[in-house]
Amino acid sequence: MEPKSVDMDPIPCTSGKGGGGAAGDAEGAGCVMPVRSANPVRARSLIRDNLEKQAGCLNLIHSRMPNIKVFSGTSHPDLAQRIVDRLGIDLGKVVTKKFSNLETCVEIGESVRGEDVYIVQSGSGEINDNLMELLIMINACKIASASRVTAVIPCFPYARQDKKDKLAGSEDNAESKKLAKKNYDWKFRSRAPISAKLVANMLSVAGADHIITMDLHASQIQGFFDIPVDNLYAEPAVLKWIKENIPEWKNSIIVSPDAGGAKRVTSIADRLNVEFALIHKERKKANEVASMVLVGDVKDKIAILVDDMADTCGTIVHAADRLVEAGATKVYAILTHGIFSGPAISRINNACFEAVVVTNTIPQDGHMRDCPKIQCIDVSMMFAEAVRRTHNGESVSYLFSNVPY
Repeated sequence: MEPKSVDMDPIPCTSGKGGGGAAGDAEGAGCVMPVRSANPVRARSLIRDNLEKQAGCLNLIHSRMPNIKVFSGTSHPDLAQRIVDRLGIDLGKVVTKKFSNLETCVEIGESVRGEDVYIVQSGSGEINDNLMELLIMINACKIASASRVTAVIPCFPYARQDKKDKLAGSEDNAESKKLAKKNYDWKFRSRAPISAKLVANMLSVAGADHIITMDLHASQIQGFFDIPVDNLYAEPAVLKWIKENIPEWKNSIIVSPDAGGAKRVTSIADRLNVEFALIHKERKKANEVASMVLVGDVKDKIAILVDDMADTCGTIVHAADRLVEAGATKVYAILTHGIFSGPAISRINNACFEAVVVTNTIPQDGHMRDCPKIQCIDVSMMFAEAVRRTHNGESVSYLFSNVPY
């Protein structure tokens, strides 16, 4: 006797992956593919395989990024929302509140056991409260058995306090004068803290396994950590903005407002194939610039000031005035972190800038309302891609020279 052919019910195919020929075209169109086999065991195996494929297609979004949670602190919820929108996932549930004595209380609203957790918190606004909130969130996730906790810190707090180079006192201080009279070498006996190192220790002790940040004030801060640190760069986004928004960018010159940013501006100038200049500044005390010397020729050129951050904006405003005096036709300022504290907004409004461009590592909505010259570059896609690549175990070096689309 010949074996009977076993006909099974059709199984819909929704994978969208077709082979060559008519069969492949039919499968790609999502047609119903029957399962036929002379062997009943083989038929059941084919049915099981097709059902697994169908279930895999229906759960495609969830299968892309399993076991990942992204939480936001209170410093920059808009950036965190943009990141999760880019990743195609929901923002994790977290409740942050303060007791009557202003202690911070954080409650994670969902399970993180065995999850890859990312906490987005920028060093802006109430920096000390936000830093403490970040530390508590990291520790809360860690003791709740998260497999890995990554702190996404777009603007690293206390980054400017990265070395001991401050004087022990001022010459106007009576005690300092007495020490000077006794021939003590008081000027060079600095008692300034290295607060960036302290923050690094606090993050590590809280339980952070990985740090993602952008444009550290000093790249050496990465060495303060014993855990991996990915320092992303805003340079690719800056180059894209220059080419799209400055029509005569080929007649521009990239200017650093201080000698410390020379490496940053030379990199951008090389990518644009234009010249660069720098301004040497001398400070009498913090946030006050004594004198500025321009090194380079900016006459009849569009000057683009580039720096990693601007706080009170005294430096870039003085630099802009110096560039106009030297013959620059237009002056732009491009900054990664726009802190804009104190008189910064009024100084920008009264300065000769065509535009002051910042990224959204720090919330800028209020600043943009108060100052029409301020424009914002969205870098959320860079952080989202860094999170995706880190979660999947891929390299993030692509982001050092490219903007993800």
